[in-house]
Amino acid sequence: MSTWECTIDGCGAQFDRVEDAIVHQTTEHERHECKVCGTVVPDGYLAIRHAFDEHTRAEYVRAYDADSKEVRTREKIKEEIEEGVDFEEVVRRLDGTA
Repeated sequence: MSTWECTIDGCGAQFDRVEDAIVHQTTEHERHECKVCGTVVPDGYLAIRHAFDEHTRAEYVRAYDADSKEVRTREKIKEEIEEGVDFEEVVRRLDGTA
C-alpha cells in the first residue's frame, strides 16, 4: 500500500488513501490561481489536473517557468493518482454527502 503525502508548502501530512489526500488538499490549503488562465482551483492534485487537462505542456512551461523534468514529475503524479482514485467518493465527501 502506498502512502500519499501532501507536499503543499511543506505540509507533510500523510494518508493511506489517495482520496483522503485530495480531500485534505482541497479543504485544508489555500486555492491556487492558474498562471495560464487565471482560474482558481484547489491546490495540489486538482491544480495539476487542471493544468494538464486544460492547457498544453508548452503553456504550462511558459507560465510556470518549468522544465521538462518538472512536467514529467507532475504528469507521473497525475497518472498515479488517476490509476486508483475513486472520484465519486471524493466528490461525495467534498459535497458533504458521504
